[in-house]
Amino acid sequence: MAKGYWIARVDVSNEEGYKPYAAANPAIFKKFGGRFVIRGGPFENPEGTSRARNVVIEFPSYEQALACYRSPEYQANIKVRQPNATADILIIGGYDGPQP
Repeated sequence: MAKGYWIARVDVSNEEGYKPYAAANPAIFKKFGGRFVIRGGPFENPEGTSRARNVVIEFPSYEQALACYRSPEYQANIKVRQPNATADILIIGGYDGPQP
């Protein structure tokens, strides 16, 4: 079964207000088998637009990734994030097919 991923791009406007959101996320993600693959770090944006922070979270499946986002815990945590940051979040299924 292919894994599922969250790809998040975030601009934080209020660091102090954002901290409780970031602190609550690891427990929520762990409940659904999520783990950070990318959490910040240096990057280049050779095409298109970007945001200041980039995060990739891997889940055991696409269904688990969706369940995490739709969970009451994460939906409540979104309300903490929204006044303090602007985010683009994409939930996508991984690829299990042939490789080059």
